[in-house]
Amino acid sequence: MRHVPALAAILSALALAACGDSGNGGSNAPAAPAASSYAAGYDLSGYYLPLDPVQSGKWSLHHVFVGQAAEFESWQAGQRSGTFGPVMLQFDDTSSPMVQSEIGEAHSVTVRVLPTSYTVNDAQIRFEGQSPELGRVSFDGRLDQGALATSRRNLGDEGAVLTGSLKIGDARPQAVRMRWWMGD
Repeated sequence: MRHVPALAAILSALALAACGDSGNGGSNAPAAPAASSYAAGYDLSGYYLPLDPVQSGKWSLHHVFVGQAAEFESWQAGQRSGTFGPVMLQFDDTSSPMVQSEIGEAHSVTVRVLPTSYTVNDAQIRFEGQSPELGRVSFDGRLDQGALATSRRNLGDEGAVLTGSLKIGDARPQAVRMRWWMGD
């Protein structure tokens, strides 16, 4: 009977190792960065789409996604997956074939860049991330609250609500102007 505690410890360790990426801090999930913060007094959630093409090699910025406050709270609490973050950037491989999706035609190869650090508040969206395909990705944007409020009232407006700079890998930073879309 004196081997029962050792056996229990081994079984517990094996059970924890088998958990994998279950959305609660599994081994595929990025580590929670100490430098991340979310302090928005307004609902900033939605998709921010480039008004002008933003390209780096074969990769084109499709959108910046910003989630709701609860998604930031969960991420900071360690409940995260390797495929979704409360703020993330998505890029399309423009050399990939087009396919039919639920919302129209889209490139068949996309990459989501999840945060290694971020600052999201009523005035700015700052993002740092890393992906095998793109390398280090950083975005530093300023929000126009008046334009965002108008866009939200109109369920999407063509005007710029977020302006900033995007840097992908070793490429030079690019100026970015984005409009807001609530999504499906």
